[in-house]
Amino acid sequence: MVEQSVLVLEKQGPNPVLSEGIHDWVFECHGLLHNAVLIIASFLFVLYLALQAKKSFLRLSHGRSYIIISYYASLWLVSILNLLWCFSQAWECSPGKEFAWNLLSLFTTSGMLFLEVSLLAFLLQGNSTSGLEALTRTFGISGIIVGFDILLKAIYLFAFGIPIFINSGYPTPHVKWNLWVIHKLLLTLVYGFILFMYHSRWRERLPARPAYYKYVTIMFILNAIALFACGITGNGAAFGFWLYHFTVVCYHAAYLPLLYITFLADFFQEEDLHLENVYYSEMKDAGFFEADWN
Repeated sequence: MVEQSVLVLEKQGPNPVLSEGIHDWVFECHGLLHNAVLIIASFLFVLYLALQAKKSFLRLSHGRSYIIISYYASLWLVSILNLLWCFSQAWECSPGKEFAWNLLSLFTTSGMLFLEVSLLAFLLQGNSTSGLEALTRTFGISGIIVGFDILLKAIYLFAFGIPIFINSGYPTPHVKWNLWVIHKLLLTLVYGFILFMYHSRWRERLPARPAYYKYVTIMFILNAIALFACGITGNGAAFGFWLYHFTVVCYHAAYLPLLYITFLADFFQEEDLHLENVYYSEMKDAGFFEADWN
Protein backbone atom coordinates (compact mmCIF):
# COMPACT_ATOMS: atom_id res chain seq x y z
CA MET A 1 0.00 0.00 0.00
CA VAL A 2 2.84 2.43 0.93
CA GLU A 3 4.76 1.57 -2.24
CA GLN A 4 1.66 2.26 -4.38
CA SER A 5 1.17 5.67 -2.71
CA VAL A 6 4.78 6.61 -3.41
CA LEU A 7 4.39 5.58 -7.05
CA VAL A 8 1.23 7.66 -7.40
CA LEU A 9 2.97 10.72 -5.96
CA GLU A 10 5.91 10.23 -8.32
CA LYS A 11 3.56 10.06 -11.31
CA GLN A 12 1.70 13.20 -10.19
CA GLY A 13 4.89 15.25 -9.92
CA PRO A 14 6.50 17.19 -7.09
CA ASN A 15 3.52 19.45 -6.36
CA PRO A 16 0.27 18.28 -7.99
CA VAL A 17 -1.83 20.85 -6.10
CA LEU A 18 0.26 23.73 -7.43
CA SER A 19 0.18 22.35 -10.97
CA GLU A 20 -3.59 21.95 -10.84
CA GLY A 21 -3.98 25.50 -9.49
CA ILE A 22 -1.88 26.98 -12.30
CA HIS A 23 -3.83 24.97 -14.88
CA ASP A 24 -7.16 26.20 -13.49
CA TRP A 25 -5.90 29.81 -13.35
CA VAL A 26 -4.82 29.77 -17.01
CA PHE A 27 -7.26 27.48 -18.80
CA GLU A 28 -10.37 26.88 -16.70
CA CYS A 29 -13.30 29.15 -15.80
CA HIS A 30 -13.51 31.62 -18.73
CA GLY A 31 -10.66 30.21 -20.82
CA LEU A 32 -7.18 31.22 -21.95
CA LEU A 33 -8.19 33.99 -24.37
CA HIS A 34 -10.39 35.74 -21.79
CA ASN A 35 -7.68 35.64 -19.11
CA ALA A 36 -4.91 36.64 -21.52
CA VAL A 37 -6.75 39.73 -22.78
CA LEU A 38 -7.50 40.98 -19.27
CA ILE A 39 -4.10 40.24 -17.76
CA ILE A 40 -2.00 41.53 -20.66
CA ALA A 41 -4.02 44.74 -21.10
CA SER A 42 -4.09 45.62 -17.39
CA PHE A 43 -0.43 44.70 -16.85
CA LEU A 44 0.81 46.73 -19.83
CA PHE A 45 -1.11 49.79 -18.66
CA VAL A 46 0.28 49.60 -15.11
CA LEU A 47 3.75 49.06 -16.59
CA TYR A 48 3.29 52.16 -18.76
CA LEU A 49 2.22 54.22 -15.74
CA ALA A 50 5.29 53.00 -13.85
CA LEU A 51 7.66 53.87 -16.70
CA GLN A 52 6.13 57.35 -16.99
CA ALA A 53 5.90 57.91 -13.22
CA LYS A 54 9.04 60.04 -12.78
CA LYS A 55 8.18 62.42 -15.59
CA SER A 56 4.54 62.55 -14.50
CA PHE A 57 5.44 63.43 -10.91
CA LEU A 58 7.71 66.24 -12.10
CA ARG A 59 4.98 67.59 -14.34
CA LEU A 60 2.43 67.42 -11.52
CA SER A 61 4.75 69.23 -9.11
CA HIS A 62 5.09 72.11 -11.59
CA GLY A 63 1.49 72.15 -12.76
CA ARG A 64 -0.09 72.27 -9.28
CA SER A 65 -3.52 71.30 -10.61
CA TYR A 66 -5.59 69.83 -7.77
CA ILE A 67 -7.95 68.11 -10.21
CA ILE A 68 -5.21 66.46 -12.28
CA ILE A 69 -3.23 65.37 -9.19
CA SER A 70 -6.34 63.79 -7.65
CA TYR A 71 -7.32 62.02 -10.86
CA TYR A 72 -3.80 60.73 -11.36
CA ALA A 73 -3.59 59.34 -7.82
CA SER A 74 -7.05 57.78 -8.16
CA LEU A 75 -6.05 56.27 -11.50
CA TRP A 76 -3.00 54.61 -9.96
CA LEU A 77 -5.04 53.10 -7.12
CA VAL A 78 -7.81 51.82 -9.38
CA SER A 79 -5.32 50.46 -11.95
CA ILE A 80 -3.63 48.33 -9.27
CA LEU A 81 -7.00 47.07 -8.06
CA ASN A 82 -8.00 46.25 -11.62
CA LEU A 83 -4.71 44.39 -12.18
CA LEU A 84 -5.35 42.28 -9.07
CA TRP A 85 -8.90 41.63 -10.29
CA CYS A 86 -7.65 40.48 -13.69
CA PHE A 87 -5.06 38.14 -12.14
CA SER A 88 -7.69 36.64 -9.79
CA GLN A 89 -10.14 35.42 -12.43
CA ALA A 90 -9.90 31.83 -11.19
CA TRP A 91 -11.52 32.90 -7.90
CA GLU A 92 -14.82 33.38 -9.70
CA CYS A 93 -15.04 29.65 -10.41
CA SER A 94 -13.33 28.33 -7.26
CA PRO A 95 -15.43 26.94 -4.38
CA GLY A 96 -14.71 28.80 -1.18
CA LYS A 97 -13.44 31.91 -2.98
CA GLU A 98 -16.84 33.50 -3.62
CA PHE A 99 -16.58 35.99 -0.74
CA ALA A 100 -13.06 37.11 -1.70
CA TRP A 101 -14.05 37.43 -5.36
CA ASN A 102 -17.19 39.44 -4.58
CA LEU A 103 -15.29 41.76 -2.23
CA LEU A 104 -12.47 42.35 -4.73
CA SER A 105 -14.97 42.89 -7.55
CA LEU A 106 -16.98 45.33 -5.43
CA PHE A 107 -13.94 47.50 -4.65
CA THR A 108 -12.55 47.32 -8.19
CA THR A 109 -15.78 48.18 -9.98
CA SER A 110 -16.59 50.88 -7.43
CA GLY A 111 -13.19 52.48 -7.99
CA MET A 112 -13.70 52.48 -11.74
CA LEU A 113 -17.22 53.82 -11.31
CA PHE A 114 -15.86 56.62 -9.09
CA LEU A 115 -13.52 57.71 -11.90
CA GLU A 116 -16.33 57.42 -14.42
CA VAL A 117 -18.85 59.42 -12.37
CA SER A 118 -16.31 62.09 -11.40
CA LEU A 119 -15.49 62.65 -15.07
CA LEU A 120 -19.19 62.93 -15.88
CA ALA A 121 -19.55 65.48 -13.08
CA PHE A 122 -16.54 67.33 -14.46
CA LEU A 123 -18.08 67.51 -17.93
CA LEU A 124 -21.51 68.55 -16.68
CA GLN A 125 -20.01 71.42 -14.67
CA GLY A 126 -18.75 72.85 -17.95
CA ASN A 127 -16.15 75.56 -18.20
CA SER A 128 -16.40 76.46 -14.51
CA THR A 129 -14.36 73.43 -13.42
CA SER A 130 -11.11 74.75 -11.97
CA GLY A 131 -9.49 75.07 -8.57
CA LEU A 132 -10.02 73.41 -5.23
CA GLU A 133 -13.71 74.30 -5.05
CA ALA A 134 -14.47 72.46 -8.29
CA LEU A 135 -12.45 69.45 -7.10
CA THR A 136 -14.39 69.32 -3.83
CA ARG A 137 -17.71 69.61 -5.64
CA THR A 138 -16.80 66.98 -8.25
CA PHE A 139 -15.46 64.42 -5.77
CA GLY A 140 -18.28 65.13 -3.33
CA ILE A 141 -20.94 64.33 -5.93
CA SER A 142 -19.03 61.26 -7.06
CA GLY A 143 -18.50 60.02 -3.51
CA ILE A 144 -22.22 60.24 -2.68
CA ILE A 145 -23.28 58.40 -5.85
CA VAL A 146 -20.63 55.69 -5.58
CA GLY A 147 -21.25 55.29 -1.85
CA PHE A 148 -24.93 54.60 -2.52
CA ASP A 149 -23.95 52.18 -5.31
CA ILE A 150 -21.61 50.28 -2.96
CA LEU A 151 -24.30 50.07 -0.27
CA LEU A 152 -26.88 48.73 -2.73
CA LYS A 153 -24.52 46.13 -4.18
CA ALA A 154 -23.34 45.07 -0.72
CA ILE A 155 -26.97 44.46 0.29
CA TYR A 156 -27.49 42.33 -2.83
CA LEU A 157 -24.27 40.38 -2.18
CA PHE A 158 -24.09 39.87 1.56
CA ALA A 159 -27.68 40.31 2.76
CA PHE A 160 -29.63 38.61 -0.04
CA GLY A 161 -26.82 36.35 -1.31
CA ILE A 162 -27.29 37.34 -4.97
CA PRO A 163 -24.04 36.69 -6.94
CA ILE A 164 -24.01 39.89 -9.01
CA PHE A 165 -20.28 39.54 -9.83
CA ILE A 166 -20.22 35.83 -10.67
CA ASN A 167 -20.77 35.27 -14.40
CA SER A 168 -19.22 31.82 -14.76
CA GLY A 169 -22.52 30.00 -15.17
CA TYR A 170 -25.87 30.37 -16.92
CA PRO A 171 -28.70 30.84 -16.04
CA THR A 172 -28.34 33.37 -13.23
CA PRO A 173 -30.94 34.97 -10.90
CA HIS A 174 -33.38 37.27 -12.70
CA VAL A 175 -33.18 39.92 -9.95
CA LYS A 176 -29.46 40.30 -10.63
CA TRP A 177 -30.15 41.51 -14.16
CA ASN A 178 -32.75 43.97 -12.93
CA LEU A 179 -30.00 45.68 -10.91
CA TRP A 180 -27.61 45.78 -13.86
CA VAL A 181 -30.34 47.08 -16.18
CA ILE A 182 -30.94 50.04 -13.86
CA HIS A 183 -27.18 50.59 -13.47
CA LYS A 184 -26.48 50.60 -17.23
CA LEU A 185 -29.64 52.57 -18.01
CA LEU A 186 -28.62 55.46 -15.75
CA LEU A 187 -25.11 55.62 -17.24
CA THR A 188 -26.47 55.42 -20.80
CA LEU A 189 -28.91 58.25 -20.12
CA VAL A 190 -26.21 60.52 -18.69
CA TYR A 191 -23.83 59.88 -21.59
CA GLY A 192 -26.69 60.39 -24.03
CA PHE A 193 -27.62 63.67 -22.35
CA ILE A 194 -24.05 64.97 -22.70
CA LEU A 195 -24.00 64.01 -26.38
CA PHE A 196 -27.31 65.78 -26.86
CA MET A 197 -25.94 68.94 -25.24
CA TYR A 198 -22.80 68.76 -27.38
CA HIS A 199 -24.87 68.71 -30.58
CA SER A 200 -27.28 71.43 -29.45
CA ARG A 201 -27.18 75.16 -28.82
CA TRP A 202 -26.04 74.47 -25.22
CA ARG A 203 -22.68 73.19 -26.44
CA GLU A 204 -20.87 76.29 -25.19
CA ARG A 205 -21.71 75.35 -21.61
CA LEU A 206 -19.55 72.22 -21.92
CA PRO A 207 -15.72 72.06 -21.86
CA ALA A 208 -14.51 73.06 -25.32
CA ARG A 209 -12.53 69.98 -26.25
CA PRO A 210 -13.88 67.53 -28.86
CA ALA A 211 -11.71 64.65 -27.59
CA TYR A 212 -13.88 64.52 -24.47
CA TYR A 213 -16.93 63.80 -26.56
CA LYS A 214 -15.24 61.01 -28.46
CA TYR A 215 -14.77 59.43 -25.04
CA VAL A 216 -18.44 60.09 -24.22
CA THR A 217 -19.51 58.50 -27.53
CA ILE A 218 -17.48 55.35 -26.86
CA MET A 219 -18.86 55.02 -23.33
CA PHE A 220 -22.41 55.66 -24.54
CA ILE A 221 -22.13 52.84 -27.09
CA LEU A 222 -20.53 50.44 -24.58
CA ASN A 223 -23.19 51.09 -21.92
CA ALA A 224 -26.00 50.88 -24.48
CA ILE A 225 -24.73 47.46 -25.59
CA ALA A 226 -24.41 46.34 -21.96
CA LEU A 227 -27.94 47.60 -21.25
CA PHE A 228 -29.30 45.62 -24.19
CA ALA A 229 -27.35 42.53 -23.09
CA CYS A 230 -28.64 42.73 -19.50
CA GLY A 231 -32.19 43.20 -20.71
CA ILE A 232 -32.29 40.17 -22.96
CA THR A 233 -30.31 38.02 -20.50
CA GLY A 234 -32.90 38.76 -17.82
CA ASN A 235 -35.51 37.44 -20.25
CA GLY A 236 -33.62 34.18 -20.77
CA ALA A 237 -31.47 34.83 -23.86
CA ALA A 238 -28.13 33.03 -23.66
CA PHE A 239 -26.64 35.32 -26.32
CA GLY A 240 -27.21 38.28 -24.01
CA PHE A 241 -25.16 36.56 -21.31
CA TRP A 242 -22.23 36.22 -23.71
CA LEU A 243 -22.63 39.81 -24.95
CA TYR A 244 -22.70 41.20 -21.41
CA HIS A 245 -19.57 39.26 -20.53
CA PHE A 246 -17.90 40.69 -23.65
CA THR A 247 -18.66 44.24 -22.48
CA VAL A 248 -17.21 43.43 -19.05
CA VAL A 249 -13.94 42.31 -20.65
CA CYS A 250 -13.80 45.43 -22.83
CA TYR A 251 -14.47 47.66 -19.82
CA HIS A 252 -11.78 46.18 -17.58
CA ALA A 253 -9.23 45.90 -20.38
CA ALA A 254 -9.68 49.26 -22.12
CA TYR A 255 -11.48 51.78 -19.90
CA LEU A 256 -8.52 52.97 -17.81
CA PRO A 257 -6.21 53.47 -20.84
CA LEU A 258 -9.05 55.30 -22.61
CA LEU A 259 -9.51 57.57 -19.60
CA TYR A 260 -5.77 58.29 -19.43
CA ILE A 261 -5.47 59.06 -23.15
CA THR A 262 -8.52 61.32 -23.13
CA PHE A 263 -8.06 63.32 -19.92
CA LEU A 264 -4.48 63.01 -18.66
CA ALA A 265 -2.02 62.20 -21.46
CA ASP A 266 -1.87 65.70 -22.93
CA PHE A 267 -1.29 67.25 -19.52
CA PHE A 268 2.00 65.37 -19.23
CA GLN A 269 3.36 66.64 -22.54
CA GLU A 270 6.46 68.73 -22.10
CA GLU A 271 5.66 71.38 -24.72
CA ASP A 272 2.81 73.56 -23.46
CA LEU A 273 2.75 75.54 -26.72
CA HIS A 274 2.22 72.34 -28.67
CA LEU A 275 -0.60 71.41 -26.28
CA GLU A 276 -2.32 74.75 -26.89
CA ASN A 277 -2.03 74.25 -30.64
CA VAL A 278 -3.60 70.80 -30.35
CA TYR A 279 -6.54 72.19 -28.40
CA TYR A 280 -6.98 75.06 -30.85
CA SER A 281 -6.91 72.73 -33.86
CA GLU A 282 -9.48 70.37 -32.31
CA MET A 283 -11.79 73.24 -31.39
CA LYS A 284 -11.47 74.77 -34.85
CA ASP A 285 -12.22 71.43 -36.55
CA ALA A 286 -15.30 71.06 -34.34
CA GLY A 287 -16.60 74.48 -35.44
CA PHE A 288 -16.24 76.35 -32.16
CA PHE A 289 -14.91 79.49 -33.93
CA GLU A 290 -17.32 79.61 -36.88
CA ALA A 291 -19.54 82.20 -35.18
CA ASP A 292 -16.55 84.52 -34.64
CA TRP A 293 -15.54 84.35 -38.32
CA ASN A 294 -19.10 84.99 -39.46
